[in-house]
Amino acid sequence: MLHRAIRELYTNVVVIYGDTVEDVVAKDSDMKEVTLVADDINAKITELETEYDNLQYARDRAAAYPSTKEFMEAYTEKEIGEDSTKWDAYVIKYNKVRTDNPKG
Repeated sequence: MLHRAIRELYTNVVVIYGDTVEDVVAKDSDMKEVTLVADDINAKITELETEYDNLQYARDRAAAYPSTKEFMEAYTEKEIGEDSTKWDAYVIKYNKVRTDNPKG
């Protein structure tokens, strides 16, 4: 998150060295050191972490949804084979994932 925070705050930065706010060095395209403000970076890191945490439900949903293969098979059987058994099961799984992982 440190490097991302710096890049979002300082758009002229092209190179970043270091892994902590205390030892990080950022340089522009002329390889001149860019002056960084630790408090601004820490605030941006907090903002980015909150944004990431608030999307946990989406990551959980993505991992839990039925596969695309299941969708295609169920849809095809419903539309072409006129058998909605797999489609009905797919819809139940899909809705369960949404219920089990509500938006933040």
